[in-house]
Amino acid sequence: MFANSTLKRLKSVRGEPVEPQSPSTRPLVLSVAEGSGRTVFYSSNYFGSFVLAAALCCITTAAYATPNIQHWQSASGAKVLFVEDHDIPMLDVAVSVPAGSSFDAADKSGVAGLTHHLLDLGAEGLSEDDISRGMADIGAQFGGGFDQDRASISLRTLSSAAERNKALDIMARVLQSPLFPEEILAREKVRVIAALKEAETKPESIAGKAFQKAVYGTHPYALSASGEIASVEKIGVQDLADFYRAHYRASSAVVAIMGDITRAEAEAVAQQLTGKLPSADAPPALPEVAPQIPASEQRIAHPASQSHILIGAPGMARSDPDYFPLYVGNHILGGGGFVSRLMSEVREKRGLAYSVYSYFMPLKHTGAFQLGLQTKKEQADEALQLVRGTLAEFVANGPTEKELLAAKLNIVGGFPMRIDSNRKILDYLSIIGFYDLPLTYLDDFTRKVEQVSVAQICEAFARHINPQAMATVIVGAPPDFADKNGAAK
Repeated sequence: MFANSTLKRLKSVRGEPVEPQSPSTRPLVLSVAEGSGRTVFYSSNYFGSFVLAAALCCITTAAYATPNIQHWQSASGAKVLFVEDHDIPMLDVAVSVPAGSSFDAADKSGVAGLTHHLLDLGAEGLSEDDISRGMADIGAQFGGGFDQDRASISLRTLSSAAERNKALDIMARVLQSPLFPEEILAREKVRVIAALKEAETKPESIAGKAFQKAVYGTHPYALSASGEIASVEKIGVQDLADFYRAHYRASSAVVAIMGDITRAEAEAVAQQLTGKLPSADAPPALPEVAPQIPASEQRIAHPASQSHILIGAPGMARSDPDYFPLYVGNHILGGGGFVSRLMSEVREKRGLAYSVYSYFMPLKHTGAFQLGLQTKKEQADEALQLVRGTLAEFVANGPTEKELLAAKLNIVGGFPMRIDSNRKILDYLSIIGFYDLPLTYLDDFTRKVEQVSVAQICEAFARHINPQAMATVIVGAPPDFADKNGAAK
């Protein structure tokens, strides 16, 4: 189920405030270009604006077949969201719990990740090989996701009774009766430590780790998902067992079910997967993230031929009332691929980077706002100043009406592709349930995008982003880089 997931969590993965944010596809960062990823070209004249407006009006009148979400609380206390669909003989199930890396203790960081990683490597009555062979024999697939907020496991199986029952039995034991075998923990610790050592040599990993600490300080969101070498070395089986009992609780679990079963069958599935989860008291709530940080700049020497630059600050939480203005605004600033303003200024006009981006990573508490690029070392000073200037201008003045129309066309036009598979809908169900979003979220999405105005984007960015109070990390900067900018070394 989680083959190589621990190693993957070491990578700093770029994303968007995605719709949906599936931790199984983007472990630490939820996003890329928001929307469909399609490129929209438009002219600079009045006719171009008119065409965009007309096209947007056409899109807003289209009817989207958003799924009908049923919901209830199981006898175990778990929250359940279910979409019944008999079009294909498949069943997708995911169980999410608030057991991400932010729940680690600072001196034992890595416990949460290893707990999640070892779930399918031995369970009551099943060895690691039994689990793997059992799933392969019926053509079922395990998956999983892990980030700062949550850990999840997912299952895809045929919906026919024989295959479904066997797959659910394995999943139930993996989720509710993991063994955390000593010898397997020892093996996986060796793999994690080797990956951590390798990550210490990679500029993108160095930059990502330094950026997290610069943005979050002592907040648990700053903890590395895979831990530190020294902390992982100290982790024992009892640490995993204790973490599991404290955080894999039935009352905090969210079960998402999508596919070819009835409501009665879905109720039985939810109870089967959560009825024997621990019933411990809720752990202490995480502290709030400081809304602003002091400006800082770190230069980290590295022999790489390019400078890896990250700029950012605390951005927004998943429940923030400014979510949609920030989402649409960021699509224009740096999340919209080739039509974003950062791409236009940095790549198209000046050729300073192949790719430059920005995104918000909305979490339970305030997640990061990040801008990033790679550029030749001799161009690092120019590129950094250009990115900072573009951000400052956008925060001060916002987008143009033409940019806003183009963004809406792209996002709204790409919306059907967000719900065109059972897996994507399952991811949405998990997000809606975990973050307590309205059950009408999918129905409301395009309408809320369409309602965003230039003024709302300006006001939202002014509230959340201060260009003068950002953390900057440059890995592989030229030796005289800081002197040119007057920044502390």
